[in-house]
Amino acid sequence: MSDFAMKKVVEHGYDEVMARIPELLKEEGFGILTEIDVQATLKKKLDLDFRRYRILGACNPPFAHQALSEEIDIGVMMPCNVVVYEGDDGKTHVTAIDPGRTMGMLGKPRLAELGRQVSEKLARVLEKL
Repeated sequence: MSDFAMKKVVEHGYDEVMARIPELLKEEGFGILTEIDVQATLKKKLDLDFRRYRILGACNPPFAHQALSEEIDIGVMMPCNVVVYEGDDGKTHVTAIDPGRTMGMLGKPRLAELGRQVSEKLARVLEKL
């Protein structure tokens, strides 16, 4: 996919994925702090039609605390975004930030390890979809 994200394309419909993903994230210790409905925002702000597309800001508080304790400015990389959208192929695409890669680029071993652990949790969420 990319150097900064993990992706899974599923046969399940968009509504089904949106209904399941909060519980799957919860099972891995995440809560959803923010939810941005990109389709509605673009319609309201620009009067543009766009595919169904949501950005979920997921946070795992214990890991967030550890990361902030290690590097106070790491908050610019939080929360962990998970994106759900309808693809042109009619399937539902789910993309999650890969903190193992993004935090690994900072050159701080403790942050890299925390990022790796969070990436494992997000990867399990994607696997369960």
